[in-house]
Order: sequence, then C-alpha cells, then structure tokens
Amino acid sequence: MKIAVIGTGYVGLVSGTCFAETGNYVTCVDIDKKKVEKLANGQITIFEPGLEKLFHRNIKEDRLKFTTNLEEGIADAKVIFLALPTPPGEDGSADLRYILKVSDDLGKIMKDYKVIVDKSTVPVGTARKVHDTIAKNASVEFDVVSNPEFLREGVAVDDFMKPDRVVIGTTSQRAIKIMADLYAPFVRQGNPVIFMDEESAELTKYAANSFLAAKITFMNEIARMCELLGADVDLVRKGIGSDERIGRRFLFPGIGYGGSCFPKDVKALVKSAEGVNYDFKILKAVEEVNEEQKVYLLPKIKAHFGTLEGKTFAIWGLAFKPNTDDIREAPALYIIDELLKQGSKVKAFDPEAMANVKEIYNDRIAFCESQYEALEGADALIIATEWAEFRTPDMNRMMELMPSKIIFDGRNLFELSKMEEYGFHYTSIGRKTVKQINK
Repeated sequence: MKIAVIGTGYVGLVSGTCFAETGNYVTCVDIDKKKVEKLANGQITIFEPGLEKLFHRNIKEDRLKFTTNLEEGIADAKVIFLALPTPPGEDGSADLRYILKVSDDLGKIMKDYKVIVDKSTVPVGTARKVHDTIAKNASVEFDVVSNPEFLREGVAVDDFMKPDRVVIGTTSQRAIKIMADLYAPFVRQGNPVIFMDEESAELTKYAANSFLAAKITFMNEIARMCELLGADVDLVRKGIGSDERIGRRFLFPGIGYGGSCFPKDVKALVKSAEGVNYDFKILKAVEEVNEEQKVYLLPKIKAHFGTLEGKTFAIWGLAFKPNTDDIREAPALYIIDELLKQGSKVKAFDPEAMANVKEIYNDRIAFCESQYEALEGADALIIATEWAEFRTPDMNRMMELMPSKIIFDGRNLFELSKMEEYGFHYTSIGRKTVKQINK
C-alpha cells in the first residue's frame, strides 16, 4: 500500500518507518527543510531504540522517502496519516491549527479517494472538523478516520510492531477494510483491532493516558504518606501491585511524569470537560499533585544544606524518561531552574538528551562527558531519570569523586541497605532517609 505521513516528529517518523518495514511505500512530508534534508540523506533526527536500523533498511529498499512538497507526497497515497503537533494552548486546550491547515490544503489538491487518518492526539470532535475543513475544497470522495497512537517513548518501535491493540474510529465500511488490511501484519498474534465511532476513538486516547497519569500520581501521594507514617513505598507497591485488578505497571513513585503525552493530554481532557460544563475534579488534582512532585526533592535539599547558594549539584538524567532524548516537561528541568534561581551550580549528564538541553541553558550549566565527571566537586548528586547505566554505578569511585556522599534520588534506584553499607546520606521517594554518612 502507498502511504503518506504528514509530520516527522516522534509519532510520524516511527509510524512511517514501521509501516515501510511491513512492505508499504511511505512518503513522509514535513515543512522543515533542514530536517527533511537530513532524513533524506539517512540522518535520523530523534533517538528511539531500534528505529535507526529499520530507518536505514527501508531507505535502502526505497520504501521510505521524504519531501517538503505536500502535493507530491500525497499524490499516489491511499492513506494519509496526520502526525502533527497538537500543543496545549494557554488555557490547556489542544491547538489544532497545524492539523486544520493541512486539512485545508488537502482538500485543494486531492485528485482521488483517500483515507485521512488523525494519528495525532486530538480532542473529541476533531475528525468531524477535519472532514468539514477538507470538504470545503474537495471535489473527490474521502473518509476521515481517528487512529490514536499508544506508543511509549523508549519502546515505541516494539509498541508499533507488536501493539497491544489498535483503535480505529470510523463508520465507513470502505475505510474499515483499508485500515484492517493495513494493520493486519501487526496483529497476526491475535491482538485486537477495535473498531468504533470517531468520537469514541478520540476519547479513548485521552482516557488511557489520563488514567495512567492518575495511577502514577496516586502512587506519588502514597509515597508522601509513607514518609509521614514510616512505611516503605516499595513494599506497599509490591503489596498492591500483586492484585490483578490493579497490576504492577505505573506504580513506581518518583518526581512526577513528563513528556509529550501525559501532561498535554490531562490538560486537554480537563479542558474538553469544561467545554461540556463538567468539572473533572480527579484530573485537576492529578495536575496539581504532579506539578508539586516535579520539585518534591527541593525542600529536602534546602533543609539539608540550609542555603543552596554557592553549592554545586550533579544531576544524572535530563530526559523525562530513559531511552529517549525527549525533554518535554522533564522534571530535571524544573529542578535545574530552581537550583539556578537559588544561586547553585549544576553539572549534568544524560546519555542522549544533553544536546536538547543545551539549546535551553547554553553555558548556564556544565554538561559532562560521563556520569562520573558530573560528580567531580559536587556537594550532592540528584538523580532525575532512571537510565539503566545509573542503576549499578561504581560506588567506590563515586565516594572518591564526591566526598560528601550525599544523594537525592528522585527515581529510587538504590537499595537502602546498600546505601547504609557504603555510608551515603541517601534521600529517596516514599522511603526512610539513610543518614549514615561517616562510615
């Protein structure tokens, strides 16, 4: 099948590459000329494990192409995916200007029947808006489908190639057949392709992400209670996670969720609820708690040092989660901002995200070549992202580089007994603070 993907961000590039991997001919379209030139020349523009191999293979096989010309990109396509940004506006509502602009252009240039697919996360009613926008100029038949993505950054390729489920919103039998054929190679093991109306598909994505955000936030509240009551959040997590009605995933406490999906989608669903005069109290609380959680460690750090002025802090992890270079709404950035305001110095290391963070801070913080370089001369270490390489560091080397032996761990990477053994002052989330630093 011939496919066009409009937009080459995380969703667009992963989707286009994975569709090409199953034998389709894919043309990706983007207005960013520099990005398109890089992609066309075989230079991948995002970090996502497993993507680069598929990307190069499908370019070599001539199944994956890139262009800035929308008319050229969609000319032979049977299916057109809209993978465009929907950033939150000042009021939290999703900004649809990019999707509607492309929809307006599509109506003017389509010459035969096509299925236009909303792959972006969009509010309920967007498929109808897209249809009406295209219809103003279109002289051919077309269908608009809602097909929300459920990709987790860091494992997006696996999620796409082996989806838990595929949600497709359309009432058109013609579009249903085309979309079923397109996704057939991805669900050979029997995972469901769920067909529903467009509005239900649009709401499904917001509902899923908001529920997971609420689950994370609930555990962060439980972690706070653990600290007040002297309980251990790790044990509580195991106790409730073994209940099959709850499950083990998304129960790890930390310094809040970030990224491109959860913060944006929670805001958008709250705003959609307001649009129909519904007060979504749970999600408003989720937002409030998560904003507090991002800087939850800072009062603890201030309490320990008294003043942060003139102190030097090493930060391990800048991306909002491991295995990605995405820093959107990353808790590390909120921590850095506050440390700089307090007159602290920051030395940071992240395996993939430093280039993106440099664009924000330039020389206001120091970027290090390794996690150990960041420790040199640091008064304390702050762990903000749970990269695998941070889980089993050389503790003896850490103590040599950082004689203070003070760690504030926002991701609960280390066992308390190990911290006691090495004599670290160790503060984490929802667990007792280890204070044996003079061992």
